[in-house]
Amino acid sequence: MSSLYSLNAYQADIIDDLSSYFRSGNAKEVAKNFASTIELIIVDEEDVYSKAQGEQILKDFFTKHPPVKASIFHKINTNPNYRFGVILLNTSKENFRVSVTMKKFNNSFQITELRIEAAKE
Repeated sequence: MSSLYSLNAYQADIIDDLSSYFRSGNAKEVAKNFASTIELIIVDEEDVYSKAQGEQILKDFFTKHPPVKASIFHKINTNPNYRFGVILLNTSKENFRVSVTMKKFNNSFQITELRIEAAKE
């Protein structure tokens, strides 16, 4: 029973985990949750990338915009096969709104779309 509970608890808190990875600028940990292909929308650039390409692009983003703070703005975790979260990311230069769309594949949630856009003040 405890293993089933912990798996569900982990999956429910995946947006919390992602928020902490964004706060620390850890592209590698974020990318571990990418689906095999991911739609990345970063500011004005949009394309579909492989997991490895997506990690590199996110790493470049964190290099250009070192994170200072991340907080969860919104979270949808009521659907058993879908997760959605919005993380407000403060960087040393500007603030961003990060939208994460996740779908369930083989009992774990994977990011299918990651959108990083300038926060509307």
